[in-house]
Amino acid sequence: MTKGTLFIISAPSGTGKSSLIRAFLKKKIINNIEVSVSHTTRSVRPGEINGKDYYFVSIKKFKIMIKKNKFIEYAKVFNHYYGTSYTSINNKLISGKDVFLDIDWQGAKQIKKKNINSKSIFLLPPSKKELLSRLKKRNQDSNFIISKRMKMVKTEISRFYQYDYIIVNDDFDASLLDIKYIILSQRLSIEHQKKHNINLIQNLLNK
Repeated sequence: MTKGTLFIISAPSGTGKSSLIRAFLKKKIINNIEVSVSHTTRSVRPGEINGKDYYFVSIKKFKIMIKKNKFIEYAKVFNHYYGTSYTSINNKLISGKDVFLDIDWQGAKQIKKKNINSKSIFLLPPSKKELLSRLKKRNQDSNFIISKRMKMVKTEISRFYQYDYIIVNDDFDASLLDIKYIILSQRLSIEHQKKHNINLIQNLLNK
């Protein structure tokens, strides 16, 4: 069985990456793809479900998992830890499923150094003004936290060069299609097809 591809999606907070991933899966735009559920030490936000949106754990448990090398990547963002379980990701990829991974540039950089079949997408907001508006409309953070997030935008966007694709999320439905085409492009690539259809290719080449 051909292993799946890890599709990393990063963006400044408020750009819409989580909303895009949820909508993509809900609408079943492409089959055989799931989202990785990360571990985090931050508090649960309204509407979030443990085990579905994140695995919410204590700082103590998170640090124990770090010592046991349980994470394929982890990072500290706004005083909270976020990490991706190696076992969870690997089991999905080995089964042939593609996987969405919603992480920041620090985690993406760590994964790029590992021997993992991955493609990375960086989402850009149409403007700083629109990004600020989206953060306020979420009603999830205090003005202080929103201010901190906006100050981080320049640092995050300056890392765009380490990604394979860039999508400007100014039109939600158009961004969903862009993600769809990126996934289809990877599935049809010679890199993927020479493994996925190796038996067919060999049969066609045999006399």
